[in-house]
Amino acid sequence: MDIQRIGIIGDGAMGTLCALLISGNQFAVKVWGRDPKRVAELSSRRENRRYLPDIKIPCDVGFTADLAELVSTSQAIICAVPTQHIRAVLTSSRQMPAPATPVISVAKGIENGSLLCPTDIILVLWPQVRVGCASGPAIAREIAAGLPATIVAASRDEPILALMHKLFTATHVRVYSNVDMHGVELAGATKNIIAIAAGILDGIEAGTNAKASLMTRGLVEISRLGIALGSRAETFSGLAGMGDLITTCFAADGRNRRFGQMIGRGFSIEEALAQSQGVVEGIPTTQSVMDIARRLGIEMPISQGLYEILFNGEKPRDAIAKLMSRQPRHEGITGR
Repeated sequence: MDIQRIGIIGDGAMGTLCALLISGNQFAVKVWGRDPKRVAELSSRRENRRYLPDIKIPCDVGFTADLAELVSTSQAIICAVPTQHIRAVLTSSRQMPAPATPVISVAKGIENGSLLCPTDIILVLWPQVRVGCASGPAIAREIAAGLPATIVAASRDEPILALMHKLFTATHVRVYSNVDMHGVELAGATKNIIAIAAGILDGIEAGTNAKASLMTRGLVEISRLGIALGSRAETFSGLAGMGDLITTCFAADGRNRRFGQMIGRGFSIEEALAQSQGVVEGIPTTQSVMDIARRLGIEMPISQGLYEILFNGEKPRDAIAKLMSRQPRHEGITGR
């Protein structure tokens, strides 16, 4: 693929990080943001003070508030807006990408209602494009600061995988390939559910044993869901699954874990959200996952417990008591 011009839809932490990595690999990069005032500030200050403060953005990274212009001039597109906003943002563009344009999602979530993963939403709206996704244990602030990390590039399209390697590889970033694209997307989405639950345990000071058990059994139940939807079991034990889960459950500034911690400390949902910087993707994902689990008849007790806390007002300690009083089961993905 002879591609040089990359457009990034979304000026949050992940969109900015993608711009840093891709620009460093000598591609021409332009970033779209919804708010013209914010776009002007990013362009003049060369710093995303809200999400990646103190990280300088190279002068050759462009910014625009004109989505149609970005779509029409980009040879490849990175979709870096939250999952629940992808449909509205892409629909708002007056321009469609050229046929076979690579479109790579870096969002993590499952759309409410449609129960679609990000690449599926993209293909519904832009059926002529070729898709892939990037995921894994990738905290934007750490990678932007030059700390070592790994990224999973996933697609069933080999040229798209090769392109992602060129875009995201850096001296401190190693890229691994995976053809199980939906498995990688499901892993990235569902780990946020477990991260909120882990944060709740941190908030009530439930201890290390409880958190280790939650993460281990949480990985089992999200693997069970993924396998039922046709994904590979090994995807969930790899970087996009276990790796991202560990990172999200322990990252001090992770939005989902921090939101859960505030719930555990007694804040209301509204109060915790008001103090969250950015979208807490695990909340709508919990709703979508429980819709899928009920449809398929899959038992997901941790996700169900978090659903009761988030949407039905159950107290965290009551939800934990219910989990602990369940009938004994065999350990494993098939055991419930």
